[in-house]
Amino acid sequence: MRKGIIMDPVYAIAAESHHPANDHPKWAEGIYFFFYDPKSTVGGCMRIGLFENLKEANTWLVLFKNGKLAYNRFCAASLYTPDRMTNKGRPNGLEVAGLRFTSIEPLKKALVEYSADDVSVNLIFEASQPMADAISMTTGQNAGLKENIAAAHLEGPTRVNGTVALRGKKYDIVDCIGFRDLGWGVRDWEEMAHYVCSWPVFTNGQTIATVRAITVKGQKGYMKMLHDGKEWLAVGKIEDNIEYCEDGITVKLMHCRVWDSLDRVWEYTAKPVFHYLIPLDGFVASEHWAEYRLSDGTVGYGLLECGFRLPLE
Repeated sequence: MRKGIIMDPVYAIAAESHHPANDHPKWAEGIYFFFYDPKSTVGGCMRIGLFENLKEANTWLVLFKNGKLAYNRFCAASLYTPDRMTNKGRPNGLEVAGLRFTSIEPLKKALVEYSADDVSVNLIFEASQPMADAISMTTGQNAGLKENIAAAHLEGPTRVNGTVALRGKKYDIVDCIGFRDLGWGVRDWEEMAHYVCSWPVFTNGQTIATVRAITVKGQKGYMKMLHDGKEWLAVGKIEDNIEYCEDGITVKLMHCRVWDSLDRVWEYTAKPVFHYLIPLDGFVASEHWAEYRLSDGTVGYGLLECGFRLPLE
């Protein structure tokens, strides 16, 4: 299996500016940041989605403290903006419904801001490893995702610093683990039947990013890569065993093994520290922030997301 390579720098720099759309009504750009600070037990996700042909935008903002929901704001059909995190010839920044993302250094350093209702977020996300395109790293096994979720999907681990204020109480976020992604292409949840996304970032600098999915037409699709602390590598086989709670969509425990392109086996478990359901009309994302552990005991934190087509059966 061919080892993965870092993206071409010209392509990478262009990724935080306006990306040309095709003519599909659900063509979209999505920018997503999430973090978890085990010291303050504060974490959250912030996402902006842009549907250029529909002239709509949406936002997700979820904050939690000590495993409990602290604040949530969803705007499913906000006004579209042509702005992006990097704007040629004018100040940088993308803002939708009060949530603002600003590029400080494309794909390397970004500012995330929000302030309303006695709640505020002011966080710097700085890459701890270069971002890479999980779609291009997964050649020949991603048709179901390229056609319905994203033509390109850049992902990468970060360190996060700044402050979060919840109902007037301020929490300092100091060098905690975070993750970010940036994707573009058709984003059509109605074509998806189910997916599982696992993005742990470990304290030793290693990162795993996998998505396995199936469409309503039965197409299987994968995005999968890992960073071994030195470089991004393609991933071959994935084995995951998920134990769900009684509702069938909340994860109780996950055990996973992945094989990288050097035929090494990476084994880890995940136990959620927080759970939240994100509504997507006829689909739902079961969002978890989890504590991960490698087989040698190394701790990590990250997203564990499961998507389900409705109605649940």
